[in-house]
Amino acid sequence: MNKSDLIEIFNREQRMDIVYPGTRREADEYVVRQISPEEEDSFISYSSLTAAHADAVIQRELDYFAALGRRFEWKLYDFDEPADLKDRLAAHGFEIEDAEALMIMKLDAAHPMITASIPDSIQRITDDAGIDALMALEDTIWQVSHQELGNRLKRDKRTMPEELLIYAAYDESGRIASGAWMYMYTGTAFCSFWGGSTLPEYRGKGFYKALIAVRAQEAWKRGFRLLTVDASPMSRPILERNGFQCLGYTYPCKSPQI
Repeated sequence: MNKSDLIEIFNREQRMDIVYPGTRREADEYVVRQISPEEEDSFISYSSLTAAHADAVIQRELDYFAALGRRFEWKLYDFDEPADLKDRLAAHGFEIEDAEALMIMKLDAAHPMITASIPDSIQRITDDAGIDALMALEDTIWQVSHQELGNRLKRDKRTMPEELLIYAAYDESGRIASGAWMYMYTGTAFCSFWGGSTLPEYRGKGFYKALIAVRAQEAWKRGFRLLTVDASPMSRPILERNGFQCLGYTYPCKSPQI
């Protein structure tokens, strides 16, 4: 599968047809909306625009979500059309956040992540207490609250326990040193990877790689063949060393305050 083939299947299965956990999908000829619960931001996962009507559709979406009293994110990729869509969104007041690399891994039986051994320090998290401990790790590393994320993971773990898998790497004392999770999208070829934050004193010890491997192996066992992650500049080199390739860049574009 070449790059254009991967982008095509990614757009179709992860942006156009998908219904994300806990959301309501709405679609027309121009956009696909994912309407989230009121406590979370909704988002536009896909758009099909031309220069002739892009500004009118952007304003339409701003008006639509304003009527709901909701902020939303426009999930923009650098291969979306028109080529100046990011600038058009900025002109309409969207806050353009830092770019993340769209990384894809295609699995096969001989892939090193499938054959890697998983250390005993890697364990699956299955309860709320484990999620709370993982969010405490995220709070410590990033110095911001992850309560909303923790609530979302708990909700999804209750409602779709076999489609959300959460893992942690533990040190000798039983403290979480690194953690990550993945969503498996039934009816598609994809799993999406999230997290991967590691305490500074534990970086370079193989935890991040082991968390990639344990999720890749579980995805493979369940019949998924493509893995995707939006990677920070810190994570991208590690992911590339372990078999991911970059398809482009994505920009979270936050709508203006209501």
